[in-house]
Amino acid sequence: QVQLVESGGGLVQAGGSLRLSCTASSGHTLSTDAMGWFRQAPGKEREFVAAINWSGDTRHYADSVKGRFTISRDNAKNTVYLQMNSPKPEDTALYYCAVGGTGWPPSLFGSWGQGTQVTVSS
Repeated sequence: QVQLVESGGGLVQAGGSLRLSCTASSGHTLSTDAMGWFRQAPGKEREFVAAINWSGDTRHYADSVKGRFTISRDNAKNTVYLQMNSPKPEDTALYYCAVGGTGWPPSLFGSWGQGTQVTVSS
């Protein structure tokens, strides 16, 4: 069972920047997995944010974050990142990482972490 741990969330001003991290606490190696970031705001459905393939050379973004957020990975550190630049108040949510299934972009994700809260102030 893969256990993912997200970190890096917090309070950030609109227009600032924040970097989220996701790593596996169970000793699982993420280097062969596609990975994704999702978010869920209060009263809303969980939504896709970004995905990255196993090698890091292919990325996929939701239109709402394209050009502002960047997903990346460091397989040597077993960590996936989400760089959030110019966040907006509507980006406020609980952010989760997950392991992607087969195919690109993955249609299924699993092994969800507990999430890290991001709050963007105006």
